[in-house]
Amino acid sequence: QVQLVESGGGLVQPGGSLRLSCAASARISSINAMGWYRQAPGKQRELVATISGGSTNYADSVKCRFTISRDYAKNTVYLQMNSLKPEDTAVYYCKVDAGITVPYVYWGQGTQVTVSS
Repeated sequence: QVQLVESGGGLVQPGGSLRLSCAASARISSINAMGWYRQAPGKQRELVATISGGSTNYADSVKCRFTISRDYAKNTVYLQMNSLKPEDTAVYYCKVDAGITVPYVYWGQGTQVTVSS
């Protein structure tokens, strides 16, 4: 069973930066997309950013502040978060969509990001 292991979360002051990483415990074949989602207390999980092939997609709230990237050799996806705001506080989850004829979806366990002074 492939597991996604996230790291890099923590407490940061407003305006600060964090870099999240998500590594797969084993090689995942036929990856269609990798992405980051987040869930704040009392809110639904929402898309933050995805990367598929050479294309990226961002939520409007994080455009120009967050950057998603991928290391194909390491099956790892990153989220560089700059100019963090208190409203970015949430549990961040990594997601991988894979499969050709049969879709597979993998989720990480989540990593807490808290933006507070």
